[in-house]
Amino acid sequence: MPNDQSAHDIDAYAPHEIAQRAETVGVAKAHLSFIPMVMLAILAGAFIAFGAAFYTLVMTDSGLGFGPARLLGGLAFSTGLILVIVGGAELFTGNNLIVMAWADGKVSHRQLLRNWVVAYAGNFVGSLGVAAMVGLSGVLMLHDGGVAKTAIAIAEGKLALSASEAFVRGVLCNTLVCLAVWLCFSARTVVGKVMAIVFPVSAFVALGFEHSIANMYLIPIGYFAGSDSITVSGFLGNLIPVTAGNIVGGSGFVALTYWAIYLRKN
Repeated sequence: MPNDQSAHDIDAYAPHEIAQRAETVGVAKAHLSFIPMVMLAILAGAFIAFGAAFYTLVMTDSGLGFGPARLLGGLAFSTGLILVIVGGAELFTGNNLIVMAWADGKVSHRQLLRNWVVAYAGNFVGSLGVAAMVGLSGVLMLHDGGVAKTAIAIAEGKLALSASEAFVRGVLCNTLVCLAVWLCFSARTVVGKVMAIVFPVSAFVALGFEHSIANMYLIPIGYFAGSDSITVSGFLGNLIPVTAGNIVGGSGFVALTYWAIYLRKN
């Protein structure tokens, strides 16, 4: 039988320990030097784009019915955040949790904004780069062009959202994404991290919530697939409110809430 110490080594971290670990990681992220931060941000954008590309393929002519198809698509999309967390990368939406360290005074306003701006820009480069490469690869022509049709439908559906719908869906999305990252801090193994990611991420995808970094792939790939209705102004019209919603959901509903519960000094 395992001794008490070995049992402790595989048990999940308690919530107050998760808060301390998240804050420590937030401080480390805020102090990353510029070149590694940029490279890790580009990787994160590419990783999320891979998940989004996988999602687009899975959603093509699945024949499973509305709910099951979206669940399967969510499972596929989870690949992106698994790569980010396990492989290591700087994802803007997940880095909203740095607000915990900022609220505790361990990260300055400037450090927080520097991380967010660099991560966001690098994520854009990575996501758009993968979209361009997928467009050139011929993958969109799979299933007699069915993948291209799915990509166009997804992109045009996002552009059809009103600003208020996009904002609220962004709030809900990054609440779940940051909860997934939060749960990863409870895990002691790679398997534990993967399981922590899969269900919250599958939920946000299946429910149709909006992730700014995923949209940096999903909207441009619709353009590369041949949509005539995708414009720069339409792209920004989605990306701006979704990004604002992501910040509110991740920083406010998750980071500041858990900071107030576990880290705030009386």
